[in-house]
Amino acid sequence: MNINAYEVAVQQTGRHTEGSLARVHTLQRELVRYATLAASSHNTQPWKFQLEPNRIVILPDLSRRCPAVDSDDHHLYASLGCAAENLLLAAQAAGLKGHYSYGASASSVHVDFEEGPTFQSALFEAIPRRQCSRAEYDGISFTGEPLRLLEVAGRGDEVSVMLLTEGRQKEQVAEYVAEGNRVQFGDPAWAKELKTWIRFNAWDAMRTGDGLYGPVMGSPDVPRWLESLFIRLAFSAKRQNQKDIGHIRNSSAVAVFFSEADDKPHWIEAGRCYERLALQAAALDLRTAFINQPVEVPELRPQFADFLGIGHRRPDLIVRIGRGPEMPKSLRRSIDSVIV
Repeated sequence: MNINAYEVAVQQTGRHTEGSLARVHTLQRELVRYATLAASSHNTQPWKFQLEPNRIVILPDLSRRCPAVDSDDHHLYASLGCAAENLLLAAQAAGLKGHYSYGASASSVHVDFEEGPTFQSALFEAIPRRQCSRAEYDGISFTGEPLRLLEVAGRGDEVSVMLLTEGRQKEQVAEYVAEGNRVQFGDPAWAKELKTWIRFNAWDAMRTGDGLYGPVMGSPDVPRWLESLFIRLAFSAKRQNQKDIGHIRNSSAVAVFFSEADDKPHWIEAGRCYERLALQAAALDLRTAFINQPVEVPELRPQFADFLGIGHRRPDLIVRIGRGPEMPKSLRRSIDSVIV
């Protein structure tokens, strides 16, 4: 039973039955479950979901802000867009047509439903498989139909995507990423914030259901008593640059999303576009991973925009794409913990 059919039944009977309410509630929770499988900065999962008749509202969870790396909450609202895209795809697979709008000051996302055709798209089927795969890719280039599909998936309302495939372009991106690492690792507030979201071992990851679990990032599972030593030995701009530069060189393409305006609706839309591209990549058995340093460091962002030749437009997100191994998946919090 879908949400719209339930509302018709209520109008006809003039009353809510316990069974109907339970079925609608179960469906809405399933839609939320798919939404929570979306990407988010540092796997912070900065969202809350409010269930209403014929509507699900996606709200920002500001308690999960990362002000050091995301001072204007750009990534937080892009994460809401990622969740909204999954929600819309899951609704379509359940026979619902979702209508997308913003709340006051674009501080929330409203998805209203009506009955529609049931369609389980390749992007919907890829939702459980999508992951940020922070591993080495094989470096083999691809052209033609895969690039076209990725480009189509990544375009949105006043949000564009640029796919960089040439070696020189990737080298220039790597230079900006390396400079971003040098700035960020030199910022004590950034380093402190990042460490609060690292889950060094499986126990910590399962306890919180969020954050950056070591093996997901290609690092070993570290027991608590070794955490401080691991940070001293592995946590540096030099080591991160060695890894990131190699990863970028071995990527088949780098996707850069950029918007016509610098405001919350465009940030959210950029998240939707990223999520579609990442799902399309997963459907093509390709891997993706964020390399957002050049857009996270405020003084680097306009320089990076100049390199891209996009003028006043804001570069939102940067993603490397290629063929590589599956990695352990990031955990998610329980559905009950995100529903208000």
